[in-house]
Amino acid sequence: MQKIQRRLLPSTSALAAFDAVARLASFSAAALELSLTQGAISRQIAGLEAQLGVRLFERSTRATLTPVGQIYARSIASALEIIRSASLEAMTRMHGNTLNLAILPTFGTRWLMPRISGFIARHPGIILNFATRIGQFDFESEALDAAIHVGARPWPGTESRFLMNETVLPVCSPDFLNIHPIESPNDLRDLPLLHMASRPGAWDHWFASLDLPPPAGRGMGFEQFSNVEQACVAGLGIGLMPAFLIRSELASGQLVRAWPHEIESNSTYSLVYPISRRSHPPLVAFADWLEEEAQAFSRTEP
Repeated sequence: MQKIQRRLLPSTSALAAFDAVARLASFSAAALELSLTQGAISRQIAGLEAQLGVRLFERSTRATLTPVGQIYARSIASALEIIRSASLEAMTRMHGNTLNLAILPTFGTRWLMPRISGFIARHPGIILNFATRIGQFDFESEALDAAIHVGARPWPGTESRFLMNETVLPVCSPDFLNIHPIESPNDLRDLPLLHMASRPGAWDHWFASLDLPPPAGRGMGFEQFSNVEQACVAGLGIGLMPAFLIRSELASGQLVRAWPHEIESNSTYSLVYPISRRSHPPLVAFADWLEEEAQAFSRTEP
């Protein structure tokens, strides 16, 4: 039984060679990437095929995967990525000065990143690792210390710090507004409205604030605000966007207000983290700094 187990666990050097050849479709390119000779790569592949008892590459053209090789390549690529991630996690956590943070795509790009240098200047010894995530996820399985989350409340097993509310307004491109002149908010009900998958009731809330019924149909849906913004610029419809995320587009004229009515949405931004990580020093430092930045920003908002 032990011999079978060893046979099913090829060396990482052989797997790395196989992965490189499979990705690059070239033995010579794989040798260059791994700083080995082409002969060494060929020997690694031959040894791997002998160990598995299967042919991974066609013999007519050595860089062409067999059907079995194609399936094996996909699995090995995923396995090597898991090993690389686990190794990085072990290395960065060794000194306990790392914070693995999940961020919302548009919020991270437009609000957090322009400010993050302030945190680095205050805490130069803390290493920040960022991952882009949307919605709810498992902190433990993804090895994350905290997440910037937008929603009504965090999920079980976590704590949160409130950061800010958001104000939303309907926007579209100037050309769209010229083609579809709007004389009352009720006119929006008959126009293509763009939706965020994570906020299915946002438009209903906006219309309700004007004592109007929601539109009967549903327009295109997107996962990220950046996609909604791009669709608006392209003239595909009207998006209900957080005001602070589209300041530059409004200032440049790429987007205009479809109707001058903005409301505070039902969604709030929070820093969410597992209860087990509440005392992690990098998290405490980041949470304090982030809360200060959010409060200062909220005071400057009109």
